Amino acid sequence: MVPIREAIAMASELGLDLVEISPSATPPVCKIIDYKKFLYEQKKKQKELKARQSKVVVKEIRFGPNTDDHDFVFKLNHAIKFLKDGFKVKAYVFFKGRTIVFKERGEILLLRFAQDVEEYGIIEQLPKLEGKRMIMMINPRKKK
Repeated sequence: MVPIREAIAMASELGLDLVEISPSATPPVCKIIDYKKFLYEQKKKQKELKARQSKVVVKEIRFGPNTDDHDFVFKLNHAIKFLKDGFKVKAYVFFKGRTIVFKERGEILLLRFAQDVEEYGIIEQLPKLEGKRMIMMINPRKKK
């Protein structure tokens, strides 16, 4: 344990800074280092941690309650491609105007969609009506 005045004198002698590492400790912990270099290292670590984080991208597939088979297959293939690439898929049926009376059709369509993409993704959220949309979320399966 070195008194604070001696520590400051030692730091100025070496041309470095006295940095308080843990102020809540008794006595406070200090280090003699180059503060600019310390800040640079901290910034570098933060940047590295940020680069390691995986960004979640959500792709949307929109259906109508009266979507035809050809359109369904076309959109299904897109969803499968998105899931293979590791993206989340948000499939929804949009009810325009009076089509809201076909809620059952929308739910059947989304459940059929879920069944067809089951081997590529895991259903995160089953079809749920939110306003004029019936939404379903699908996560990609982990690659082996």
